[in-house]
Amino acid sequence: MDYQHILVAVDDSPIAIAAADQTMILARALGSQVTIASVVVIDPLTSVSFYKNVPGITDYYMEAKAHAKNVLAELGLKFTNAGIETQTKLLSGQSPGEAIAKLADELSVDLIVVGSHGHTGFKKAVLGSIAQEILTSSHVPVLVVKHTK
Repeated sequence: MDYQHILVAVDDSPIAIAAADQTMILARALGSQVTIASVVVIDPLTSVSFYKNVPGITDYYMEAKAHAKNVLAELGLKFTNAGIETQTKLLSGQSPGEAIAKLADELSVDLIVVGSHGHTGFKKAVLGSIAQEILTSSHVPVLVVKHTK
């Protein structure tokens, strides 16, 4: 398969940065364009009007968005400096996995790259697995990076 457009899902964790590094290696080797995306989660237990009424939650959400923008800007610059055609996307949603899968469809990407901490059992049940959610929601191949360097 020809991976002309790769989507990498990131946060600021070491495993997400490792996924971005693997994406850079692939993109350079294949001449792919890359979209780097991050999802700021909206708490499904609250509503938008609740965010507007509670300053602490609004502040937290705005700080999370600002931090995600910084991560995306740093990674975008790193990819651009490596000569890779790159765009960044900041998404908001209740489900990071579904947001990434939806973006993959919208952009018609050929591959999604995501990091996974590899939690199993109780930790996976409690923490969930964004990588697993992407695997089940996506219609395109998914490369899961499990280890940092």
